[in-house]
Amino acid sequence: MFKKPKVSVLMPVYNTKEAYLRTAIESILKQTFNDFEFLIMNDNSTDENVEKVIRSYKDKRIVYSKNTKNLGISGARNKLIDMAKGDYLAVMDHDDESLPDRFEKQVKFLDAHPDVGVVGSWAETFPVKRLIKQPETDEKIKEKTMVGAALVHPASMIRKKVLTDNKIGYENVFSPAEDYALWARLIPFTKFHNLQEVLFHYREHQTNTFRVQNKKIKEGTAMIHAFVRRENPQLWERAQALMTHVTRVSFLGVPFLTIRTHNHKTKVSLFKIIPLLSWRDKNTL
Repeated sequence: MFKKPKVSVLMPVYNTKEAYLRTAIESILKQTFNDFEFLIMNDNSTDENVEKVIRSYKDKRIVYSKNTKNLGISGARNKLIDMAKGDYLAVMDHDDESLPDRFEKQVKFLDAHPDVGVVGSWAETFPVKRLIKQPETDEKIKEKTMVGAALVHPASMIRKKVLTDNKIGYENVFSPAEDYALWARLIPFTKFHNLQEVLFHYREHQTNTFRVQNKKIKEGTAMIHAFVRRENPQLWERAQALMTHVTRVSFLGVPFLTIRTHNHKTKVSLFKIIPLLSWRDKNTL
């Protein structure tokens, strides 16, 4: 009798270096939580070695498929979602590394919090170590999503039902910022959470998407900002206020200089030298 897996791991692959691909695959096979199917989709790679590497692993949890034409990252991910049999979808990129207890901790959290549809974690870059922190609570995550991604996409686990019930998937029009668009689309339909610990290693190299497609990422992000502002006006305004840091400098109790920082842009302005009855620093971020 067929037993449905708890988790479906979704990993599209395209022309991945062998060392990177092996690191990614082996990090999944070494998970302490093992009730999963590992869907690896070769998106019509031109490098024949990609298939040889994948087929060298004999683990029965691996389900390998190869597209007859290249679908692109959004198309490949949507096809993987349709193939998935698990209740939870573990996102995975073909050149990164999941730490051994990632699935165990994310499954435990989703099981205990049925109102949460997406759980992520902190990440650490490699080979040069840099900590990537993300906010913990649903409120803070949604506020940050107004200006940028608040979850590390390949470190995330998604409740499949949230996507299928609301007919939400990856949209090619926003690629390569399709992951950020997914989080923005999900705002009205579910809650988010980030575990406050490193469960994922993100590989930085010269062919990272954010390096080679920086212009397209900015264009996609601008389009996402347009629809999140339109669809979530109150949340947008609150997020903009929280992203603004205002400091007023005074001398002998009289404010004379205002330093305002918003989205890393700083504006300095002089105050009129008029004593104020009440004044305080406003630190909102």
